[in-house]
Amino acid sequence: MRNTSQRRASILQALTQHGSVQVAALVDQLGVSAVTIRSDLSALESQGLATRSHGGATLTRTPPPEQTIPQKDALNHEQKERIGAWAARMVQPGDNIIIDSGTTTISLARHLREAQNVTVMTNGLNIAWELADAPGVDLILTGGLLRKQSLSIQGTQAEACLQAYSFDKLFLGVDGFDLQFGVTTHHEAEASLNHKMVERAKKIIVLADASKFGRVSLHRIVQLDRVHTVITDASISAEYRDGLLEAGIELLIAE
Repeated sequence: MRNTSQRRASILQALTQHGSVQVAALVDQLGVSAVTIRSDLSALESQGLATRSHGGATLTRTPPPEQTIPQKDALNHEQKERIGAWAARMVQPGDNIIIDSGTTTISLARHLREAQNVTVMTNGLNIAWELADAPGVDLILTGGLLRKQSLSIQGTQAEACLQAYSFDKLFLGVDGFDLQFGVTTHHEAEASLNHKMVERAKKIIVLADASKFGRVSLHRIVQLDRVHTVITDASISAEYRDGLLEAGIELLIAE
């Protein structure tokens, strides 16, 4: 799977640079069969990133580039703070919750510093630091490998440690949110861990400022039928307001 992910990322990079790719050229470049390349192109097409054509594919839309934590934190900061404050209201004494890594979820962590009798598991190093001295919060960190780009802990150790727990709520940060493709992130290992988090939580709450809607990153976490609630800001488009309601997802606007 890792090789598949890297190969598709390379194809997507070529599409972004050149606008189109040919199967024969990709076979030579990547050293795999034409059948494998066609499967890769079909996968990118299913994500809405490419359109298949005779002998290749063309770019449909460019996925957003991944940014560092400081870059992300500076974007839509006020909206993220409101979203975090709103999300904190959903946490009740006695709750066992997961807070995913991210710059919207770190806002939630800041608003939980005065929480009482709450257990938090997180894969976010910055989130753990924020809650490390919160007296009413019992903090659990996943094991695993630290990915410095996102300050997130991930990998097989992180996934394995989730299996022994059951959580009331998951607060999930995402890089992309699309009505057809679902919620996505840039990195394969993060998507895999997030999917495991979804499996271990009773209620899935996505925290996303309005800029995330209509975006598709390379790796899907889950489709929308697994999402219960979305908390966002007032800039969300009418298309996505209506789409979320039609999908039966609770929509909360942090104002």
